[in-house]
Amino acid sequence: MTISPELSVVVPVHNERDNVEPLIREIVAALTNVVPFEMVYVDDTSTDDTVQVLQGLQKEFPQLRIIKHITNAGQSTAVRNGVKASRAPWIATLDGDGQNDPADIPKLLAQRDASQDDALKLFAGWRVNRQDSGSKKWASKWANAIRSRMLQDATPDTGCGIKLFEREAFLELPHFNHMHRYLPALMQRAGYKTVSVPVNHRHRTAGVSKYNNLNRALVGITDLRGVAWLIKRGKVTKTEEL
Repeated sequence: MTISPELSVVVPVHNERDNVEPLIREIVAALTNVVPFEMVYVDDTSTDDTVQVLQGLQKEFPQLRIIKHITNAGQSTAVRNGVKASRAPWIATLDGDGQNDPADIPKLLAQRDASQDDALKLFAGWRVNRQDSGSKKWASKWANAIRSRMLQDATPDTGCGIKLFEREAFLELPHFNHMHRYLPALMQRAGYKTVSVPVNHRHRTAGVSKYNNLNRALVGITDLRGVAWLIKRGKVTKTEEL
């Protein structure tokens, strides 16, 4: 009898062929006997053999599902399509570069299970000891400070790829490119609560980053203004039928 997953681990990837297998093995090691789970890998038109590597691993890991974009759409769309394809009520996300530690997922699940607040829908990873270059850490520090001041989302680190959230609540949010970086503010706007949880962070051991400080800054200005506009236009009001 097939057991329905209680957790879907969504991983967007683009040219990460050398990171795929180690990360999948870590996910399986972290979640086996913890929660029934599936892994949903979303390939954003890789030009290497990432998809072929994934397909080869499906024989060993029946929990693995593969979604492939026909055209390049970016990380936020990859995450959203992975969430839409998921079969579990709760979603954990990880970056495909291996810098997030799957061993932190049980920690996020424990925080969720210990919570007595049904409105708490997002548990966001907080990289307290980042293993990035000095320039990237400096840029991230300033970006987080500016975002926090403008959006008042009480979140120290929105760029961390490891998050745990309710699928239904996520799919209510407005979708736009780069929206994955503003999940706490968007969840709060929707009437939900969020919390930041300290997590591990690791060096990238293979492949290259798809972002640099300049392109992050340029798109971040437009995105930040857009999210601030959404919040200013009013929060979403929850309803109940009497």
